[in-house]
Amino acid sequence: MRERTQLENAITGFRKLEKDLDDAVTLVELGEMEGDEPTVEEGLAALRILQADTAKRQLESLLSGEADGNDCYIEINAGAGGTEAQDWASILLRMYTRWCEQHNYKVEVLEESDGEEAGIKSVTLQVTGLNAYGWLKTESGVHRLVRISPFDSAARRHTSFSSVWVYPVVDDNIEIEINESDCRIDTYRASGAGGQHVNRTESAVRITHLPTGVVVACQTQRSQHQNRDSCWKMLRARLYELELQKREAASQAEQEAKTDIGWGHQIRSYVLQPYQMVKDLRTGVETSDSQGVLDGDLDPFMAASLAQKIQGYADTLDNP
Repeated sequence: MRERTQLENAITGFRKLEKDLDDAVTLVELGEMEGDEPTVEEGLAALRILQADTAKRQLESLLSGEADGNDCYIEINAGAGGTEAQDWASILLRMYTRWCEQHNYKVEVLEESDGEEAGIKSVTLQVTGLNAYGWLKTESGVHRLVRISPFDSAARRHTSFSSVWVYPVVDDNIEIEINESDCRIDTYRASGAGGQHVNRTESAVRITHLPTGVVVACQTQRSQHQNRDSCWKMLRARLYELELQKREAASQAEQEAKTDIGWGHQIRSYVLQPYQMVKDLRTGVETSDSQGVLDGDLDPFMAASLAQKIQGYADTLDNP
């Protein structure tokens, strides 16, 4: 049913593009015949909008990776910078939540660890929606922030780092075998909102996969059983992502970059002082509208990075 819905949406979208194109061209032709300049401009404006929509749909049609259509998990971890980095991690959390809301994706917080003074140390989100992993996988890497610190009484400029890691939710038709003896399961008391219950019972669960060192945790449900089930799903997804990395050199490079959240490993820089600039270091795409980016305007960066990945794959096929 999910595949059928995707195909129906693709066909409906294509037919709508055809109809909108025909309407816009007809509008321009009528305006030119009658010498009506406002009508011609209206038709041209519709064509420009249609051109942008077509480019986006063309890019979406290239989301043909093995797991591109799946839901995904997003992990955000504060890196070098102490309280500054923890605050930066919370800003990234807001940025990705805003982007998801703008694209009608559902977001659920599975695990969150608050910072000592401000911000968060780490957070894990589950994003649900068509092609969620296909789009968000381009965001994996280290993100660098330069700004005047709100926590520095001397108002000095600080540089902070946080990492973002995206991996797909594994469908039921993908089999991932996990030996439970290879895993260490820990329970602990959940923290955060939720009343007295979260501090009285060890409902939070953490699973460590010993052969790979992968660690997943969940504390959002009141039941330890539910949290444990969510952890197993997350672990299957992480191990599946590791398998994908073995087959994709680009994903392998991203995994290596994730090991050090600091200088020399960032994929994007967000400069708020002394000037406004957000620049993706992989594609060269940049904008001075830093506030718009932090409010979730990430499509230009995602589109450029995705196009680059696809072009790199095509080059590999042409030159094996």
